[in-house]
Amino acid sequence: MAASVQGGRIGNLPAEANVFVGRRRELGRITELLRTERLVTLTGPGGVGKSRLALRAAHAAKADFPGGVWLVELSELRDPDLLTNTVAQATRLTEQTLRPLLQAVSEHLAGAPVLLVLDTCEHVLDECARVVQELLAHVPELRVLATSRQQLGVPGEHLLTVAPLPLGERDDAVALFAARAVAAVPAFTLTDDNRADVTAICARLDGIPLALELAAVRLRGFPLHRLLEGLDSRFDLLVSHARPRLARHQTLRTAIGWSHELCTPLERLLWARLSVFAGGWDVEAAEFVCHGGPLDPEEILPLLASLTEKSIITMDGDGAAVRYRMLDTVRSFGAEWLTGLGEAEAVRLRHRDYFRWIARQGEAEWLGPGQRMWAERLTAEHANLRLAIEQCLTAAEPEVALELTGSLWFFWFACGFAEEGRTYLERALRRAPEDGGPEHTLAVWAHRLVTVVPDDLEAAESVSAAYVWLAEERRLPVPALPLTGASLAVRGESARSAVLYGSARQAPSGDGGAEFFQLLTLAVQAYLLASQAAFERCAAVAERLRAECAKRGELWMRAWGDFFVSLAGIGLGHPHEAVRSAREALAAKWRVHDRIGAAAVADLLVVAQAAQGEDELAAHLLGVSRRLWFAAGLPQLGRPDRTVFHREYERRLRTSLGDTRFTEAVTAGRELGSEAAVTWALGGALDGAGGGDGADGSGGSGGPGGPGGPEDSSEPGDSHGPEGPGDPGTSGAPGA
Repeated sequence: MAASVQGGRIGNLPAEANVFVGRRRELGRITELLRTERLVTLTGPGGVGKSRLALRAAHAAKADFPGGVWLVELSELRDPDLLTNTVAQATRLTEQTLRPLLQAVSEHLAGAPVLLVLDTCEHVLDECARVVQELLAHVPELRVLATSRQQLGVPGEHLLTVAPLPLGERDDAVALFAARAVAAVPAFTLTDDNRADVTAICARLDGIPLALELAAVRLRGFPLHRLLEGLDSRFDLLVSHARPRLARHQTLRTAIGWSHELCTPLERLLWARLSVFAGGWDVEAAEFVCHGGPLDPEEILPLLASLTEKSIITMDGDGAAVRYRMLDTVRSFGAEWLTGLGEAEAVRLRHRDYFRWIARQGEAEWLGPGQRMWAERLTAEHANLRLAIEQCLTAAEPEVALELTGSLWFFWFACGFAEEGRTYLERALRRAPEDGGPEHTLAVWAHRLVTVVPDDLEAAESVSAAYVWLAEERRLPVPALPLTGASLAVRGESARSAVLYGSARQAPSGDGGAEFFQLLTLAVQAYLLASQAAFERCAAVAERLRAECAKRGELWMRAWGDFFVSLAGIGLGHPHEAVRSAREALAAKWRVHDRIGAAAVADLLVVAQAAQGEDELAAHLLGVSRRLWFAAGLPQLGRPDRTVFHREYERRLRTSLGDTRFTEAVTAGRELGSEAAVTWALGGALDGAGGGDGADGSGGSGGPGGPGGPEDSSEPGDSHGPEGPGDPGTSGAPGA
């Protein structure tokens, strides 16, 4: 399965921001259609409530889709070529793969009934149609619910037009206005005395939900009768001459325009400048990008608060994690205003330069205690980074694109965006001369770092096969160490090593890439020593790596030190210590979104548990590792018919447990969702609920989903902080 029910959570649907009002008939119809039709598209004008209706319908349909209900928000996507990447990321498929990505997505979604919700398709319509048609052809269990102002035009598409809300005194439009009015002004009550005015307001706004919500917020500054009078004057002026087919579109624009007029000049200016962001933004970004002229940086925060109160923007999170967003229709209005002011190009360049600075800061601080923060921050800013890169790729100076895409090497390589990074780096390199200076060198280095070529897999497999033979000949305690994953993940093959060494020598002195390579060199040495069964020397080099990372408070490369300490512990006959270090590595890899690294560590856990005689637990973990290789976009590295490691351990564990117990255990591990799988691999042993005492790191042998099992919603491995692992007898909050 692509996902499973774990802790009551399926897929990635966000919580609904407020109470859903009305639309019972439409919801019932969507439910019926999703049971019989494979593609349902909700169409209608902007602001009519397509996205909100789709989200409500998706929540209602979760029980029908054990494979997951996955929301793919496309409004912030600018480049149609990245649509498949966006689908992969939304469905939690890390696209570190050389196979066609759409093929990987199809395999990832296959196995159980699954619903994909594609929201706001109209601006990437052709690519949406192509991707949907391919997915429907190759995933028989798939249903797609799309929202778009235009139909996709895919064979078999069933259209459902979303109309404005009904306008009678007891109908949905009045109920929605009243609900949003109470949210804006808690003292408001819908009564027989004011119902006629509310009904008139709803009629003036044609029952368009977004217009109703914007109008309801105006009650903070206007009594109800004044609100109606203001709408009357605005609409008499601007709507009366609109052609009939444009009336509803003009109604929404007029409602937004009236909200715009009621803003102060500085609020209007900030609204316009904020329109350059893709997705969301934080206060720091707004202060940098939007200041200038009459707008001072210190005025940005109170203006953001004011625009939030007026429902022009929305706010998520709290404290330092606060982020703001703007609805597409509202953003489009601001963008037109920005163009009219003649500021569009200048503000876009400030946006680009801010995210260039963010990338440089992230690179400089990646190998330090802020690593996890940077992984999460740049993941949150992914849409803005894409927009900044596209801006760089159109700049007259090609070195600007080389610098930005190259500076993000750590984001592409360690945070699960290798395929996208390769695409951007190749585009930047094609525009630049080969002797382009340090920016060119950095981009070449980054491209080599994130590129996995077929020879890598062959080299990794040959090393693993050789070790199986060596282990059998020497009767080592563990016959097949999982070197395939380690080889791939640290790019440690001898042929690749030469390429990386050559590239690193050219890297600008003192930059993050050069420092990273110093640590990578230690990981490569540990890998090569392990492949020669020189376990004591491997452990010594791995300890050096851990010490160097500890100086920096670094997690990602530190996890490779944990990995090789664990691997050496297995070879030296210390499986309890090996389990402890492997779990520390897994927690860290998952926290910084390194899916390939997590899969490689899961392989190691199979070996460590088998070395302790925990064969059933090892079989569960074998299924978990297959799930994680699948999620990393490299399922061939988890298949027993394709890799020596999985073939060897399938044979040994099947012999030990018998066919039935082995198959049940592997299936249970494989059918967990990726987050649940990692959570179980950590929490099942570390929280004491799985039967282990936690004293020696061995944990219990309970299977996935047993008592004390994890929830998909939290984060695994919080006990492994930047300064090193925490108490192994205490698990952190599970999930990712």
